[in-house]
Amino acid sequence: QVQLVESGGGLVQAGGSLRLSCAASGSILIFSVMGWYRQAPGKQRELVAKLTRDGTTNYADSVKGRFTISRDNTKNTMYLQMNSLKPEDTAVYYCQASSYQYYWGQGTQVTVSS
Repeated sequence: QVQLVESGGGLVQAGGSLRLSCAASGSILIFSVMGWYRQAPGKQRELVAKLTRDGTTNYADSVKGRFTISRDNTKNTMYLQMNSLKPEDTAVYYCQASSYQYYWGQGTQVTVSS
């Protein structure tokens, strides 16, 4: 059973940056797609960005040009570089990975103050 562990969340001022990491307990080469989702209080979980094994990326319109998703297969880790953060980016961020089933991390809180 693969486990995903997020880290890198925290409190940052608007305009600042954070880099989230999602470390897998095993090889991430088994995953055809990996992605980041977020859920703000009172809102549904939404896709932030996803990355396929062949390197294709997809971003939510709200984060295009500010966030970058990447993965390091040698470290079995996926990243989300978040720049120019806005208060509306405040949420719990989850990583997700899919092979023949879906895996989720426990989430990491990102809070952006105005």
